[in-house]
Amino acid sequence: MRDGRTTMSRRSVPDRARRRAIRALAAELGVAYSVAARLLRADSPASARRLPLRFPVGDDEHRAWMFAAREHRTFHSRVRDTRLATDLPLGRAAHLTRRFPRLRAAGGIGPLYDGEGRETTLAMLYSVLGHESPSLLPHPDELSWAAELGEETAVDIACAALDRAARQLLDHDRWRLWARVEAALDAGAAGTDRKARDAAIVLGQELRSTSLRGSLDGVRHILDALLVETYDGHPPGIRVRVAGQSGIVVGAEWGPTGPPIGYQVRLDTEPGLRTVPTTDVTPESAAEPEPIPT
Repeated sequence: MRDGRTTMSRRSVPDRARRRAIRALAAELGVAYSVAARLLRADSPASARRLPLRFPVGDDEHRAWMFAAREHRTFHSRVRDTRLATDLPLGRAAHLTRRFPRLRAAGGIGPLYDGEGRETTLAMLYSVLGHESPSLLPHPDELSWAAELGEETAVDIACAALDRAARQLLDHDRWRLWARVEAALDAGAAGTDRKARDAAIVLGQELRSTSLRGSLDGVRHILDALLVETYDGHPPGIRVRVAGQSGIVVGAEWGPTGPPIGYQVRLDTEPGLRTVPTTDVTPESAAEPEPIPT
């Protein structure tokens, strides 16, 4: 009986995760639960459905082709990507860094999603949360189920609380953040979990050998872009209009829960950043110039 109860408990976790993912997708697309369920079936041709890509690609034909090719990956290729995306902390950091590559924006802003070691820095944020707030880590069975779907949306839903907490770490005192990183890596290196120990050792070596402070803004851009997708928001680098003026989104402002409450925008007519409520920001016409990627 004990083995039976254990088996049922293990099965119930991915079942709940699947139902939650279906409900979220149904609400996002405005379709019936049954339709969303078919879209998330890993063995259905409909699983090849991809949500519209909002990451700015500008007029660079090679970059546009790269993103188009990514949107048309085979199912097995997508599964490889989602398996990587569920491998915390290193794999998810690598997945997100590749998913949101460097972008040089117009208007004198400088590169976005940039900075040497941003993959390492992102993995360190996940390590801090794993050490300080292990309850935020998705259940392993939930991650395993999401990984086999080949759908980034399902993985993002499973990791939503963790990703949001990682973004919130960047709103705190950044000097204290590095002390928290060191404490988390020291604890991981001394732990009994082999996978966590190996990751902590690798990240600890990077922390000692590479200057990572310049990557924090790039990591913030990555997490902002990831999180605004859920709310059909504006990722860093996208051109928008504010009070009749054109500008580029540089970052998002977040509350404890829910969609972004504002955006940091660099207007074409102003040298600094302006923080504006989400209600004051609208997408710019497709006819207007977009950021130029490199």
